[in-house]
Parts: sequence; structure tokens; C-alpha cells
Amino acid sequence: MSKKSDSTDDHVRKSTMMLVAFIALGVGFVGGVVFSAFKTIPRVPAPGPEQPAQPVKEQSISEEQARQILALEREVASNPDNVDAWTKLGHLYFDANNFESAIRAYEKSLELKPDNADVQTDLGVMYRRNGQPEQAIKAFNKAIEIDPEHEISRFNKGVVLLHDLNDHRGAIEAWAELLKINPAATTPSGQPLGDLLKKLKQTARP
Repeated sequence: MSKKSDSTDDHVRKSTMMLVAFIALGVGFVGGVVFSAFKTIPRVPAPGPEQPAQPVKEQSISEEQARQILALEREVASNPDNVDAWTKLGHLYFDANNFESAIRAYEKSLELKPDNADVQTDLGVMYRRNGQPEQAIKAFNKAIEIDPEHEISRFNKGVVLLHDLNDHRGAIEAWAELLKINPAATTPSGQPLGDLLKKLKQTARP
């Protein structure tokens, strides 16, 4: 159900598309510098619409990943208007599950280029992982305003409404709109979204 982007950053990534895979990162060392701020959680099978997220253990980042982050932090410090650097930095922190730093980088990127639906969606995912579902919904809605056919943001909006905000009706509406765009849309497990929507309608409160 992925909607291809012409972005050179290869985003929205698969992890964003389904609120799935999260790369293992934690504490890294570069030239004797301890990146203790990068403590995060590892890649795990993502919850589909059927179940909420589960806690995972922390691991360490590689030296190469830490070098990339350090280089980009230096770049944005010297050139704060470099939108590509802010976006790439956000992607690295996204993969690191360093939610607050990813949010900071994506917000800076969007200040410079607000019409990027993919970055808005990545931002929404980080808000959700940071325990801010309302902000996640706002980010997904902005992505949809920018690109009404942005399937990824619509799918993720439904996930957050269903699992984080307990809004079954809202999730039904979000996914129904997605199915209008792509009737063949599926969940991360490969289940047709239409089938899931039927079950959700049957269990929705009147």
C-alpha cells in the first residue's frame, strides 16, 4: 500500500509506512565521545492494527551511525538552513528511536520546507512513539492536507486513533478513506485492510 515518493532521501521508509521495524541503537562512542543521549530501543516486529506496542530492550549504536549523527549535528549547527541535513538527521534519530531528537530535527526541516508529506508522516510516527498521540494525529492530518492521496499517513492515523486514543469510529473513518484511494491496501501482516475494517465495524461501539 506504499505510495512512492520522488524524494532523494528514500523516505517515507518501510518503518514509517506501517509503524513497524525500529532499528536497535543506544550508546555509541566516536573519538572518545560518549553518545549517552542516544539511548533508545531496538528493532522489533511492529504491532499491526491488531495489537498495541510492546516494550523492548536497549542496545548500542555503531560507531558509523554515531559518526553520521555527529557530522550532521555539526552541519546543521554551521548551516541551520540546510533542510536536507535536518531531514537526514531526523531519519537517523528515527532509526535510533531517539524520539525527542528526531522530533526536533523534523520540526526544523518542516520549518524550512513545510510541504513535505513524508517528513510530516515521519514526525507523526515519532510523536506517537514519544507518547504524544494527539500531536501524531495533527502531523498525519497535515500530511494528508499536503497530499490527499498519501496512503501511509492515513494508515498510521488509523493505528493511532484505534490503539492510542481508543477512537474506533475515527479509525474506521480513516481507513475507509484510505480504501477509497487504494481498495487493495493491506496491513503489515498482509491482511486486506478491507477485511480488518469489516471486523472493526462489527466490534465498534454504537
